[in-house]
Amino acid sequence: MGDHQGFMKHGRELPVRRPVPVRLKDWKEVYEEFPDERLQTQASRCMDCGIPFCNQGCPLGNLIPDWNDLVYRDRWHEAIERLHATNNFPEFTGRLCPAPCEAACVLGINQDPVTIKQVEVSIIEHAFEEGWVAPIKPEVLTGKKVAVVGSGPAGLAAAQQLTRAGHSVVVFERADRIGGLLRYGIPEFKMEKRIVDRRLEQMRAEGTEFRTGVDVGVDVTADDLRAEFDAVVLCGGSTTARGLPIPGHELGGIHQAMEYLPLANRVQLGDLMESPIDVKGKKVVIIGGGDTGADCLGTAHRQGAEVIHQFEIMPRPPDGRAESTPWPTWPLMFRTSSAHEEGGERVFSVNTECFLDDGDGRVRALKAHEVEMVEGRFEKVEGTDFELEVDFVFLAMGFTGPETGWITEQFGVELDGRSNVARDEDYATNVEGVFVAGDMGRGQSLIVWAIAEGRAAAASVDEFLMGSTRLPDPIEPTAVGMR
Repeated sequence: MGDHQGFMKHGRELPVRRPVPVRLKDWKEVYEEFPDERLQTQASRCMDCGIPFCNQGCPLGNLIPDWNDLVYRDRWHEAIERLHATNNFPEFTGRLCPAPCEAACVLGINQDPVTIKQVEVSIIEHAFEEGWVAPIKPEVLTGKKVAVVGSGPAGLAAAQQLTRAGHSVVVFERADRIGGLLRYGIPEFKMEKRIVDRRLEQMRAEGTEFRTGVDVGVDVTADDLRAEFDAVVLCGGSTTARGLPIPGHELGGIHQAMEYLPLANRVQLGDLMESPIDVKGKKVVIIGGGDTGADCLGTAHRQGAEVIHQFEIMPRPPDGRAESTPWPTWPLMFRTSSAHEEGGERVFSVNTECFLDDGDGRVRALKAHEVEMVEGRFEKVEGTDFELEVDFVFLAMGFTGPETGWITEQFGVELDGRSNVARDEDYATNVEGVFVAGDMGRGQSLIVWAIAEGRAAAASVDEFLMGSTRLPDPIEPTAVGMR
């Protein structure tokens, strides 16, 4: 504990977001730089608790008090060693994770918690600037081959761990670039894709092979993979989007979020001059109040939408932690993302009844009404019906599970009661040599869970291949944090 009184002397401080009129003119990340000396002051607020609940709140078991103290003491090289000991990609989690560790911070019981996430991302950025993020090549090759299907955070974490264990690892990705949702689902203003590319350079230098444009189940079969490789790790994610089966849902102008967001990213990557789904000057409704909805919101702002409404069927959360989610659990509370700060109207407790046709097969409006929760069910509030003109509707209501047809038919793996790939405590499926990690086995979840499961699955695969493993298996929290 570097400063015994740090938490009493200093309040919580975060980087300033660039002014809205400025950042809406580009797609760069929204935050200004945060000077090291101010970050070190924030790190000094860590109390180095006897029982660090932040560790338990983090699925990766990050050694948070350790690297907070090292940053405060200006020992950055040791800090990145502690951080990389549990997290392969802190540059991803430091930008994209909602930080259940901060929700579990002991200081957060009666004050603002430590800025753990900002310290994390600053450590890794410092390390890249200093050239400390170098390839870690295996000392001995085992002669074993592993196929990883999917290149999102779970697949990348599993691949890096298995490569470093000495196995020959090939990552298969059906898209034209590596990264999964990191590449095409996360807008540039939340994480610039150069952040992904520089980490992939390290992984290639370590020996991981990437094959893009390969649709497993179509271009190569399960039999092909099992014949060529000693083990297979399924990390294809939860990609079946939840639909809205109401009258008019087939009309033009109504799109799933993951139809909309990748096109905007491709414009920034230089693949397209402009997006085929461009909302400049248009009226937009986003159905879904979570992070994906906010991503659509920020994207629509930058494209120049005229009016944007974001619908959420749940009631507006309280401004502070709800009594139903006491510390150290993840708090139910009202949150404002950078996209919300940029404009648009958030509408809570609303249900969409139907979409209206303009006569040419495109949506022109929607009908909706307010709802209230009665005995665990949403009931219509009579007299609250309204009609809203709209040119585009984006559905951002989450995902129901993986695309399971090719998995069950070709690999023969079983599914659980939630339509995810069933696995045991070692991430092994019912088919010998086939493992699953991330959202494909867990269901839609957080990036930090994906990385944790990729690391844990890698340890199980290594033990399956070699009889034992020296790879770490992250400690999963049992009582706190987010699923």
